[in-house]
Amino acid sequence: MIWVMTQNLESFVNVKEITVKDNMIEGVIERRFFIEWKKTLGTFESNERALEVLKELYNGIDERVGNITKVVIPLK
Repeated sequence: MIWVMTQNLESFVNVKEITVKDNMIEGVIERRFFIEWKKTLGTFESNERALEVLKELYNGIDERVGNITKVVIPLK
């Protein structure tokens, strides 16, 4: 379980998966059969920066409380 604060600080969401699409980082909120509900967690100036942020999130997953992980999307 990963809890993510969105870049605009307006949502704190539980995501099952985090992916990069173009210059955006998206989180999969729910997955049923062949349908996925996604939310944009952050938008960056380039695909390269979005990939860097994804790597930063991966490397920063040390704040564990039991089986819960929380991360924050950087502003830029």
